[in-house]
Amino acid sequence: MTIWLNAGIIFTLLAIVTILIKWGNVRVVGVTPVRTFTFIAILFTSGLDVGLIMFPLTKFAGYADIKASPEYAFANPLSIEFGYWGFLIWGFYFLTCFYFCVIEPKVKFFEIPWVKFLNNVVIIGTCAFTAYLLLSNLPWYIPELGDGSSVIPAFYLIVLAAICFAVYSSTDIKYVRFLSIATTWLFIALIGFMWADAFLFGDSELSAFTQNIGLIGNYFANINEFVLPLNDYHEFYLFWWFAWSIMIGQFTSRFVGGLKTYQVLGAMLIFPSIPIAIWFSVLYHYHEAGIPTAGIKNFAMVFVGIVFVINSLDSLIRLYTDNLNLTVKRLGKFKYIAMNVIALSLLTLLFKLEFLQIQWVGALVIGLFFICLGFIAYSKFKTVSNIEGSPKANKIDYTKIETIS
Repeated sequence: MTIWLNAGIIFTLLAIVTILIKWGNVRVVGVTPVRTFTFIAILFTSGLDVGLIMFPLTKFAGYADIKASPEYAFANPLSIEFGYWGFLIWGFYFLTCFYFCVIEPKVKFFEIPWVKFLNNVVIIGTCAFTAYLLLSNLPWYIPELGDGSSVIPAFYLIVLAAICFAVYSSTDIKYVRFLSIATTWLFIALIGFMWADAFLFGDSELSAFTQNIGLIGNYFANINEFVLPLNDYHEFYLFWWFAWSIMIGQFTSRFVGGLKTYQVLGAMLIFPSIPIAIWFSVLYHYHEAGIPTAGIKNFAMVFVGIVFVINSLDSLIRLYTDNLNLTVKRLGKFKYIAMNVIALSLLTLLFKLEFLQIQWVGALVIGLFFICLGFIAYSKFKTVSNIEGSPKANKIDYTKIETIS
């Protein structure tokens, strides 16, 4: 599996370089273009989940224990955690976003029936895994509701509610912008709240925060170390990002609003990484200073994390229902909601039974990448060579998201 993953990563990086060389100045326009801030908000909130909010506090100590994990000795714990979530990894999303916006309309690889089937297996599987991840971690997210380790009925209800909200929001495209922008501001508010509690109303010195920001520079000084997996845990993350990449690329490609290719790459690498860096720097101070997060702070973190999950599920549900023509227009709102809620709930339980593994999904995505490359080389090479930009039918109209049904 490691060799397969390494091959996928190397292919991804080479593909990005090729895209920049051939189409670097091409203006990229999706079928439903939005302004840049909205595009970044959609990308950020659909491409992440509750793990961004809750995981770092539990991981810093492990990264610091270089006796147990000597592979982390080259960098500080904050930059290690940033490497799992920030900057370079967002290139995965760029590759698929560009492909689905510019190349796929000409190639139509994902319209081949068996490819379409596998693509939807990936989307639905990752959708269920996202809900499962929330369910399995709720005991320690909200220890006040249980014993801190067991999944109690209340947690099933929370996950069911998240699925229901996501399914309902996916019934209309106009909810995308509202949900994404609202979640982005919620996350910014959470960062501000946690920062103020430590540095304005607490006893912490502001210099500690600025020092933490500086520590992230260690990531960029050692960025080569993060290209291939450091260990099994990093390998799991990278497969996870691959699993997400093919879906987030399909989803976000709809909303690119006229940026040039190199600007899309820059926006995807830089803009999501800024709030991630600030958030992790705040959390790292909580870890280093031993500041507790129980009570209102933990509730705020869990709430924002669940809203991230709703965003992610919303984007994935839209994708597979569109791909399978299981739309609200065809089924009616009640049948659409009932079908998706039941299907996702059952699949979430399958993940809980460990019948499915997200690594398998990521490996399948890498396989689709290679098969797509072979398909283009064999039968669509000239077509792709002649591509000059996004489909001409894609016009920059920022009001389209309000009028499309």
